[in-house]
Amino acid sequence: MGNWKLASPGLFLAIVVWGSTASAQDKWYFSGLEWQRPPVVDPGTSGGPPSDAVILFDGKDLSAWADAENWRVEEGLMVNGGGSIHTRQPFGDFQLHVEWMTPPMPDASGQDRGNSGLYIMGLYEVQILDSYKNDTYFDGQAGAIYKQTPPLVNAMRPPHEWNTFDVAFTAPRFSEDGTLKSPAYVTLLHNGVLVQNHVELVGGTRSDLIPKYRPHAEKLPLYIQDHGNPVRFRNIWAREIKPLTSERIHEPELREE
Repeated sequence: MGNWKLASPGLFLAIVVWGSTASAQDKWYFSGLEWQRPPVVDPGTSGGPPSDAVILFDGKDLSAWADAENWRVEEGLMVNGGGSIHTRQPFGDFQLHVEWMTPPMPDASGQDRGNSGLYIMGLYEVQILDSYKNDTYFDGQAGAIYKQTPPLVNAMRPPHEWNTFDVAFTAPRFSEDGTLKSPAYVTLLHNGVLVQNHVELVGGTRSDLIPKYRPHAEKLPLYIQDHGNPVRFRNIWAREIKPLTSERIHEPELREE
């Protein structure tokens, strides 16, 4: 047998890897599940509502809200004029987009500066507050699950600049006897920054009591809290989250292709 020398070790390795890959591609994994076709949704413009969104405020009127007699629309903005308001439509699992602006209040501090709140299902509060160079307790600053979980970071913009909340919420589930089957979860982006990462809620929001779950309906309205400060809002929309369905048609398997 004559002498030979490998021209390039790298070339030899590439041939081995290619051969292994080609062999692996002869088999395909099949989950055995037949999934519902995902619905087609027009995503809309950046920050704007997708085609399947429920419009809660688009700068025109407050028709989507109840108890809003003292609130007003000024130059396309929703302005707090007194009293908490809530959506006429109830929600369970949802995605929510809301933009909000705190007023300049240089003589105020802590919880007295630009205070409001987003009450999911009227029970679970995501804090709205002017937290720009304004110290308060960490589980009460903007982006906190109030009195439960501080935000991962403080992503607040200065007063008179717009902030955005993008929320994904999974509602709690209760058994027929009222016991908790699964807790609520919140994921929150504040100005595009992740500040709550699929955080488990330990109960409803109370400033004076230990959080506790109490059984309630599968869907309830969203509330915006009045805390005596003229916080402004715009571009509010929500999407109901409906899981895809699937049917098992056979057991998982590898198939030769």
